Amino acid sequence: MKNLLYIGNALSQKGKTVTVIDTLGTCLEKEGYHVKITSRYKNKFMRLLDMLFSVLKNRKSIDYVLIDTYSTQNFYYAYLSGKLCHLLKIKYIPILHGGNLPHRLKKSPKKSYFLFGNALVNIAPSNYTKTSFEIEGYNNLLCIPNSIEIENYNFHEKDFSEVKLLWVRSFSELYNPKLAIDVLYKLQQKKIKSSLCMIGPDNDGSLIKAKAYAKSLNIDVEFTGKLSKEKWITRAREFNIFINTTNFDNMPVSIIEAMALGLPVISTNVGGLPYLITDNETGILVPPNNANTIVEAVLRIKNAPVITKKMAVRARKKVEAYDWNIVKNKWAAILK
Repeated sequence: MKNLLYIGNALSQKGKTVTVIDTLGTCLEKEGYHVKITSRYKNKFMRLLDMLFSVLKNRKSIDYVLIDTYSTQNFYYAYLSGKLCHLLKIKYIPILHGGNLPHRLKKSPKKSYFLFGNALVNIAPSNYTKTSFEIEGYNNLLCIPNSIEIENYNFHEKDFSEVKLLWVRSFSELYNPKLAIDVLYKLQQKKIKSSLCMIGPDNDGSLIKAKAYAKSLNIDVEFTGKLSKEKWITRAREFNIFINTTNFDNMPVSIIEAMALGLPVISTNVGGLPYLITDNETGILVPPNNANTIVEAVLRIKNAPVITKKMAVRARKKVEAYDWNIVKNKWAAILK
């Protein structure tokens, strides 16, 4: 079986959210691949050194290098890792995660052309990313969606006698957590019996700001901090609407998971979300940074439970196509 080096931010054991490097790496190991993961260093400079050193150290034994690629500062980890792989004639495969990655193509055209142009293939988790790259002239792309193990997600029908909102992401300005608090505030101003639980670790100080903001509005919001995947999936049974408030996104696994669990999803209509959610069929899409439209969508869900339950069933059916037992065949075709 092939030897893989997987480069990315493997920081779930450092208090950060579980990401694709954790889930995909584990799934590939279950299929018999030998997977080495780097890096788990929290310090950014040490993390970069560890990534580059791992390529050098394993250059004679690895068949492929997988590189998680994002649009912000972490883009440079991918660029330098890819450049080293190219120098050492190692086949490398960027996995295009960043919801704002198409903007990076324009902001850093030369570095982007080197990284993505010399890759064996670029893996796009959504057709949004694939199409965006193709528009910029790239053709070495393959769409492989983020996956879940569907057997771990039991579908539960929901009762909508009161509104119980769930929000699951790391606390970052990019994901606009304050918008979720605004939604709860407006619902309660309308005398709608409602609650909000926000699950996830702090990424850039946004958790502290969110707590202070909720306090300033004099509303109760449950902040759990980081929970294991098993714990938040168990907690999800207590809620009946999942809201996604992000300003940029690609194909978030948390939304796939919510759809699998039977939670109707209301999400901002940004990035790859309209490729994942069909408006009014498998979820509801709303403009970004607009609490009023989310409140309207919440009330539509609450006041039309029969329609909502049919929407939830269609959503579950859609994400069954993202089960690892299906997605793994696409990976096997590349890593043969």
